[in-house]
Amino acid sequence: MVNEAIGFSLWLDFIERDHLKSAFVKMVEEGVVNGATSNPAIFAASIKSSPAYLKRLETLTGLSPKARYETLAIEDIRSAADVLAPLYEAGRDGFVSIEVDPFLCDDTDGTVQEGARLFETIGRPNVMIKVPATGAGYGAMKKLAQKGIPVNATLIFSPEQAQKCLDALEEGDVRAGVLSVFVSRFDRMLDQKLAQKGLAPGKLGMMNAAKIYNLVESRQNPAIRTLFASTGVKGDAYAADYYIKGLMAPHSVNTAPLATIEAFVKNPDHTPKLPLTDEAINDYFAKVERAGIEMPKVYDTLLREGLEAFKTAFAELLTHLE
Repeated sequence: MVNEAIGFSLWLDFIERDHLKSAFVKMVEEGVVNGATSNPAIFAASIKSSPAYLKRLETLTGLSPKARYETLAIEDIRSAADVLAPLYEAGRDGFVSIEVDPFLCDDTDGTVQEGARLFETIGRPNVMIKVPATGAGYGAMKKLAQKGIPVNATLIFSPEQAQKCLDALEEGDVRAGVLSVFVSRFDRMLDQKLAQKGLAPGKLGMMNAAKIYNLVESRQNPAIRTLFASTGVKGDAYAADYYIKGLMAPHSVNTAPLATIEAFVKNPDHTPKLPLTDEAINDYFAKVERAGIEMPKVYDTLLREGLEAFKTAFAELLTHLE
């Protein structure tokens, strides 16, 4: 649940047409969530599996697959933005994010053009444009921010990416921005290896996120927050809300799947776990390094895999919409 007293926001990492008209409205009204996020994989899953889109698709003849996708996505994002509008107007978050075409991840100008076009077409001030934290993405973030468009810098794994995103958003004088730091993928990748080296599993992702959180907070910019993403748990190694409770922090956002949020609501705990001291974080990563884990390689691998996963999901969706 949202906790405005400590400046903690909880966003739903899920978009689906029927859900937006019913359950999502209730979640917002009850203060469970105060925002929402989407990505190519989320839209792909919803459009391919939900019958809510079938009738609308029947009317979208003569359009390219991408135009059909955008029509559906824009309608959904607009609906979510309208549900969240009262919160936004009251200065209590109320943002919803939509990501640019993942195949534009290395195209600065293409990203800016598509991001600006989507923002203008949706026509809601509480929409954030998601831009992957790539070499081309940093320039796009700055230019979108300069246009007054809220930015969600996404697929952040390393402190270096976070630093470049912060610079871009501040240079663009962003009016509202978040840095989406991915968490659970570190643990799924390295838990077993770390355990073999005598290090506790389920910790690397949160320690990395804690490091980036400190970096963001050091800027003391009220318009830019850390958003903890990839916070769902796969399997039963940890409690479903493990990454929400473990990353509870002032001036932060956690975006999570529906099941993760439902688990947290059953037994909420808003005791802040962050910030950690830089000394504690550095000591931990020194142990990781001694265990033979080369973090630069880990960061590169996770970014590459994240980009490819979104491209694959988007390509499969476009094939489905042909």
